[in-house]
Formats: sequence, C-alpha cells, structure tokens
Amino acid sequence: MISELVLATRNRDKVIELVALLGGLGITIHTLDEFPDAPDVVEDGDTCLANAVKKARAIAEFTGLPAVADDTGLEVDALGGRPGVYAARYAGEGATYEDNCLKLLRELSGVPRERRTARFLTVAALALPSGKIQVAQGTLDGVIAEAAVGSSGFGYDPVFFIPELGMTLAQLASDQKNRVSHRAKAFASVREILSPQVVTVPPVLSL
Repeated sequence: MISELVLATRNRDKVIELVALLGGLGITIHTLDEFPDAPDVVEDGDTCLANAVKKARAIAEFTGLPAVADDTGLEVDALGGRPGVYAARYAGEGATYEDNCLKLLRELSGVPRERRTARFLTVAALALPSGKIQVAQGTLDGVIAEAAVGSSGFGYDPVFFIPELGMTLAQLASDQKNRVSHRAKAFASVREILSPQVVTVPPVLSL
C-alpha cells in the first residue's frame, strides 16, 4: 500500500491540479520543493509516454519514494498533429503559455472552424523505487478557438474549446475542469492504482 507520493514536476500550476486530482486517498503528497537537489529531468522523449516514464523513474530513484509524473501533448488535425509532444515548448525553449497559444493561433489563422479539431493526450506514469512502472492515459477532444477566452487553467486552456460545454477549458471552474479534462481522466486511473477500492475506471497499462 502506497502511503507517500512525490509529484515529479516543478510546474506550480500542475502541482495545484494534481493535488486536487489525488486528494482524499489518505496519501501524503510531497512536491519537489521538499527535494531541492532533485534532478531536472530533460523531457527529450519522442512521445508523452517516454517523457512521463523518464520523469517518474528519475524522481522515484532519487527520493526513494513512489513518484508520479505526466506529460501532455496537443494534436491539431489541421497542423498534421502538431505541436504534439512538443506542446510545452512549441514557441521555443522558455516559451510562456501565452507565447505557445499565440503561435498556435497564428498558424491556424484563416483555417475554418470545422478544420480546427484537436485533442489533448495526457500520459501519467507512476514509478516505484523498485523500478516498477504503471501508466495510464486520458484524452479530450475539442476545437481550437479563434482567440483566447477565459482566465482559469494554464497552458493551452484558453484556446481549447469544448463544443459539448460551449466553453474553453479556461472558462471552467477548477472543479469542473477536474471532472472532464484529459489529465483528470488519466489520474482517475492513477487513483485506481493507488487505491484499488475506488470506483473502477478503464484498465491501466503496466510496463
């Protein structure tokens, strides 16, 4: 039974979201602020799976505690699947959320709504100090808006429009987002791994 867990990310926005998604399990959640000497893991994988596994494994090995990491890609059909796994640095190394959104909107300038379909893919990896890895994934389909709307969330949330809800992810309250998002779906499966007695969700994969 896992009693402690390290979040293998220094992204404060993501930490807040993950704490909410993993709350109520009776597990002590640690952040990397508690491990200032933890390595900065370079996300150089060709897939979200590779990056998530690399981050989780490195932090589990360093801390001696179970660690969880995730990586998210954004696949835009009109751009042949770009930015994909490179979503976080689409506008270059050190790019801000706004930089990435603006580049995406520029590249889709003039593209009609029906061709602006896209999907988020999140892969989450749970690594044990023993070396065992379990992974789960979640997706969310939507449309890239023609302009940024909303002030909540982070990343591409202001430009990711969900037709069924009539809003972008950035217009959703955090509790709403944490029920429907790609990351919420992936971490529902992580909760299943951490606490088998919770409601059954789609099966996870083991590596």
